[in-house]
Amino acid sequence: MDNIYETLDHDDVPAGRDRVEPKYENPGEAREQLYSEVLVHRSSREEDRSSPDYMEIREGGKHSDSSSSSSDDEDAKTRKEKVEAQVQEVSGEDGMMMAYSRPKTDPEPQESVDYTLKTLESVTLDESSSAPADPNQPNIALYIKAGSDGESIGNCPFSQRLFMILWLKGVMFNVTTVDLKRKPADLHNLAPGTHPPFLTFEGEVKTDVNKIEEFLEETLCPPKYPRLAAKHRESNTAGNDIFAKFSAYIKNTKPEANAALEKGLTRALKKLDDYLNNPLPDEIDANSMEEEKGSNRCFLDGNEFTLADCNLLPKLYIVKVVAKKYRNYDIPAEMSGVWRYLNNAFTHDEFTNTCAADTEIETAYKDVARRLAK
Repeated sequence: MDNIYETLDHDDVPAGRDRVEPKYENPGEAREQLYSEVLVHRSSREEDRSSPDYMEIREGGKHSDSSSSSSDDEDAKTRKEKVEAQVQEVSGEDGMMMAYSRPKTDPEPQESVDYTLKTLESVTLDESSSAPADPNQPNIALYIKAGSDGESIGNCPFSQRLFMILWLKGVMFNVTTVDLKRKPADLHNLAPGTHPPFLTFEGEVKTDVNKIEEFLEETLCPPKYPRLAAKHRESNTAGNDIFAKFSAYIKNTKPEANAALEKGLTRALKKLDDYLNNPLPDEIDANSMEEEKGSNRCFLDGNEFTLADCNLLPKLYIVKVVAKKYRNYDIPAEMSGVWRYLNNAFTHDEFTNTCAADTEIETAYKDVARRLAK
């Protein structure tokens, strides 16, 4: 699976986990737009939603010097292989789009354009990931905030929320990182006055994050796509006060208020920890005579990601990174539920490949985090 980034430029908003340093590719003198559209399919195995299946590449803006290279590409598509997927960035003159793509076998050298690729993450898919291409996939494009370099994923929990939802749905979609320091005409014409994240679905622009989530859950539904809504209502509100407590804590400049604000954040995290460690109703065996044990579930509502996790995890990770950087505050080690939650998130591509780098998150809060007055 390759995640290829192409960027649009857009207005001044600061932009977030350390990753392998990428290599960029600039098309140089090439004038035509480079893009890749890749079909993403949900795994046929119901229990395996951690990594969608990436298939069939349709590419534009590339030329071959002979007809033989074209036939070679066709033959290559028929071979079964193990694919190492990479998140890559491609910088193009007309903008930068990020899409999920599967690399071709033995690609022919390109002489008409000059490219370089930047690798951020890699994932290995096995042969069982293969699924037939579905021509009936909806046309979806997600626009998210770009990082400080104008190309990589920027710090924005709302962007990551939608990115995770689409990835979990297993639907084919394109992602465009938008540089907020500039104002491209393409973006202005598409969604005037709108900042990312926003989404186009079959050409219709949608800008309200909550409504986009509802729309995707209703439209991309079973049996073709997995349902992501939490089964337990309490899972949707667990941890919902953490970010507000964090914001008050990190913006405070008064030393005398720091301790109280820190306690407020810790109490909010403890409430989340309690929820994660207490068993859900379906984890309790009513017929068991044994003493009730705590929960070891991976996520808020069970062992699978839900919409509740897509909302909370991006914010919780920002709290972890920023509080440590600017207040030397660590989530207490005794909060086993919170740490289990974060550690489990980092074993899933849906979170790691949609999350901004730590340095991006820290940069975004550089002017927000206030130093305590001496």
